[in-house]
Amino acid sequence: MRAVWFGRFGELPELREVPDPVASAAGVVVRVEATGLCRSDWHGWLGHDSGIALPHVPGHELVGVIDSVGAEVRRFRIGQRVTVPFVCACGDCPDCAAGNAQVCRNQTQPGFTHWGSYAELVALHHADVNLIAVPDSLDAGAAALLGCRFATAHRGLAHQARLAPGETLVVVGCGGVGLSAVMIGATLGATVIAVDISAAALDAAARCGAAHTVDSSGLDDDEAVARIRSAAGSAGVQVSVEALGRENTVSIAIRSLAARGRHVQIGLLAENPRFPLGEVIARELSVLGSHGMPAADYPALLALVESGRLRPQDLVDRRITLAEAPAALAAMSAPVPSAGVTLIEVAPHSRA
Repeated sequence: MRAVWFGRFGELPELREVPDPVASAAGVVVRVEATGLCRSDWHGWLGHDSGIALPHVPGHELVGVIDSVGAEVRRFRIGQRVTVPFVCACGDCPDCAAGNAQVCRNQTQPGFTHWGSYAELVALHHADVNLIAVPDSLDAGAAALLGCRFATAHRGLAHQARLAPGETLVVVGCGGVGLSAVMIGATLGATVIAVDISAAALDAAARCGAAHTVDSSGLDDDEAVARIRSAAGSAGVQVSVEALGRENTVSIAIRSLAARGRHVQIGLLAENPRFPLGEVIARELSVLGSHGMPAADYPALLALVESGRLRPQDLVDRRITLAEAPAALAAMSAPVPSAGVTLIEVAPHSRA
């Protein structure tokens, strides 16, 4: 099969022929239709994830059709169109038994623990626990983005922060996952404030439902916090999301909260940050993580998408081929990330 492959961290990947994956006994091999270009893949390519072994094929956010199945798979069949959470759970450990498959202690992650979806074929483990059937009519971009960005943002807002209609949400960083949070927050009935240094990203946030935008370019952190609080008005910000992964923007998001507010950290950081713990204590703030979403919790998210209330495909502003993926991954090192999401189209799905 063809795959985007790199042998050293930080060196430009190349498209090359590599051996086809083989389905494990409880797993499947999926023929990839499309896969998202995600900042998590960029972190992995630069060596920020200690679990990646070289050589490596990135990619974890995908939709495709089952090409082969292991002998122990019971719920899925060859030819079925599926997506999968980027955290593939074992289904047997105490975390899974408690309904927390997204933090499974035996988890596998395509594109991190093993070769991923920047390829024509990808192996996925424990298929009966993790695969999610998607309708043939669903846009490839919408289906692929459910595996990471939208699932992580949805769990962070709906399950972790328990965002309620009428509350105010601030999203700091409006790349792909930040725009997902903006769109989900607006769909859940919140008033959304979007913060970024890019005019294009803020325009995209407004299209996704942000009621207010704050251009933080040229502002110091105190000024950015003041602008957010001004936009929020007297009620203040109940929920904040940091979706960029930088120490100062984590601080801005937390400091923007009203008393008893909830912060959700989604952006990945190369190193553990310092953050204003004194304010967390004094104002009884909650700091929450969001690490994907278990397959069992996908029905509510899929229902929003199938109803048309949530349209992940609207975030896709660029569709590229597998051959263009190496340069696109390297380009994510640019100081200002592009607005919207890049989708790598590998093999178009033929709809019945």
